Amino acid sequence: MTIPTDPETGEFVRAPNHFAARITADGRDGWPVEPGRYRLVISRACPWASRGVITRRLLGLESAIPLAIADPIQDEKSWRFTLDPDGRDPVLGIRYLAEAYHAADPDYTGGISVPAVVDVPSGKLVTNDYPRITLDFATEWTAHQRAGAPDLYPERLRDEIDEVNRGVHADVNAAVYEAGFASKQSAYDDAYARLFAKLDELSARLANQRYLVGDTITEADIRLFTTLVRFDPVYHGHFKCNREKLAEMPVLWAYARDLFQTPGFGDTVDFDHIKRHYYQVHEQVNPTRIVPNGPDLSRWATPHGREALGGRPFGDGTPPGPPPDAEAVPPQW
Repeated sequence: MTIPTDPETGEFVRAPNHFAARITADGRDGWPVEPGRYRLVISRACPWASRGVITRRLLGLESAIPLAIADPIQDEKSWRFTLDPDGRDPVLGIRYLAEAYHAADPDYTGGISVPAVVDVPSGKLVTNDYPRITLDFATEWTAHQRAGAPDLYPERLRDEIDEVNRGVHADVNAAVYEAGFASKQSAYDDAYARLFAKLDELSARLANQRYLVGDTITEADIRLFTTLVRFDPVYHGHFKCNREKLAEMPVLWAYARDLFQTPGFGDTVDFDHIKRHYYQVHEQVNPTRIVPNGPDLSRWATPHGREALGGRPFGDGTPPGPPPDAEAVPPQW
């Protein structure tokens, strides 16, 4: 995997989301909400894709939006379906996600990323706009959500959620990559400083409230969680985000464990996929491709004490049931 960086500054350059059509209840972009029509392609290794998996689980959209899981190890053609029989997605019939990208735009030459929503009848990619995908799951697919689905993007809190998300995206979600993929010291130093300043700010915010916005789980918690759950296994060492481990930040460590132990969060996390992807695919960062044995993942199951802060994880809703058998993650420890 070649990591794109700016030759002048050494900063990591993330490709924009080229496909940004929306699937909406009224079909205004030409893509109407229709259960079973679309396939959500993800990698369990990817934090951006994991947002979609968690949101889909919490809202009970498993049957409405079927899931395709890519191999965590990419090759020169990027995400591939080698976890499936004959190396093909059984519904789309393709070996590589790139085939859906090129079905939508034969001249496309950009990156192939997950999450990706593919239109099954045409085989065309609809969107890889990961920030919008989960918001639309919460707001456009309401007619097909499970009974008791939580409101992950409540209208009265949207401005605050959006503000928190902007800061978390710039200085946590993206900053770990900007530190890990920097090719010059100054670029690394900047990302490192922004990351830990934001984590300190979030620790202070969460010291006396259970969730980031309001008293229930929202989109903001999902976006932060997918970075925090990868912090000690990957970002601390592999990306040199090593001022301290998550397990050494008491508030954020307790907050992350609280979410991990909430149905819909930890039961979607595959640490094996996460570790193998980062350490074996990023050869510029880890030329030996050796996957470390640590840390002790069983600590994610230890008590967190966050119940004392109150809050109602699902608001007026209920927890999701267990994941479908085909999507269950193998035991982690």
